[in-house]
Amino acid sequence: MKFIDGGICAAEGFKASGIHCGIRKNRDKNDLSLIYSEVPCNAAAVYTLNLVKGAPLTVTKKHLSNGIAQAVICNSGNANTCNADGIEIAETMSTLCAEELGISADDMVVASTGVIGQPLDITPIKNGIPKLVNSLSHDGCDSAAEGIMTTDTVKKEIAVEFTVDGKICHIGGIAKGSGMIHPNMATMLVFITSDVNINSEMLSSALSGDIQNTFNMISVDGDTSTNDMVTVLANGKAGNKEITADGENFKTFMKALNTVTVALCRKIAGDGEGATKLLECRVNGAKDLKTAKTVAKSVICSSLLKAAMFGADANWGRVLCAIGYSGADVDVGRIDVSFKSKAGEIPVCKNGSGIAFSEEKAKEILTEEEIEILVSLNSGEYSSVAWGCDLTYDYVKINGDYRT
Repeated sequence: MKFIDGGICAAEGFKASGIHCGIRKNRDKNDLSLIYSEVPCNAAAVYTLNLVKGAPLTVTKKHLSNGIAQAVICNSGNANTCNADGIEIAETMSTLCAEELGISADDMVVASTGVIGQPLDITPIKNGIPKLVNSLSHDGCDSAAEGIMTTDTVKKEIAVEFTVDGKICHIGGIAKGSGMIHPNMATMLVFITSDVNINSEMLSSALSGDIQNTFNMISVDGDTSTNDMVTVLANGKAGNKEITADGENFKTFMKALNTVTVALCRKIAGDGEGATKLLECRVNGAKDLKTAKTVAKSVICSSLLKAAMFGADANWGRVLCAIGYSGADVDVGRIDVSFKSKAGEIPVCKNGSGIAFSEEKAKEILTEEEIEILVSLNSGEYSSVAWGCDLTYDYVKINGDYRT
């Protein structure tokens, strides 16, 4: 398995595009994106568990009820949530784009991201769709990735190449997510494409299983978005024997999918609003997987710890504090904690108690852009990983006037 260029266009038969249609005031930023497969795809998706859901999620869920999709349209700048005509707008986006592509509207995935509760005018989208379709290209991943960004500071795209059943296969993805990241199924918006031949049931099984250890283990700010969705489209053009059950080919697909989703998780967490550092909490020695995941997520969600990491302060007591209120059944007297980065590793806690360490060395380690928080529970063989970022002054600045 190897990383390759191309993102969502790395898989055979996929094209993408992104344009500025006029939703955003800044004409230099794309605000409408399209992903298209030359043939219908088996498809699967997971959605936010927030009771307040964007209209596009409702429409997409209906369209994917048969497990088939061929294209994805997504706008940024307006989340199309809590709008009286939201369903109508989402359906209209699907219909207009499908007509231009010459496919069924029921085979459209539709998504929106941006401000919640703002009226969304369909006019710029309607006027922009012909250009959007005409701009489709096998090199269009970059423009599509830009078109789904809101407060993101970098485009998030990845692709891998691997072999299934003797055939060269690909999986690629793009994501957007910077703030309002505390998923209970996925992150804000993730679109994944593949040329693997796999039926929709196994595709759904793969995605549902993967997110429990990837997107569900991210937290930037503790807020679960209304528009979170992860969608996977697989068109089968790699030519492998169809994956219809568990086995070696399915495991290979799962590994490739996980490689893509973990990479996107790290990109999302590292680009948290106002963030200067990617935080990765690695928990090992747990008595069961649930304990490991609970501890890792609690540590990564701690606002006090996130603030300490921003200040490069080795305040390990905040790690233990987060473990203590996590609800996990752990023996505090066995917990070890270390901080690690490319500048080195330093133990700061042993058996639940502080140990002598160099504050200067700790500061050097925590000044790096990627920090690992290593927690050993010393009570079993299970482990888990969670991702987040530091909490900075800029997070408040960004969200203080996000709407206005």
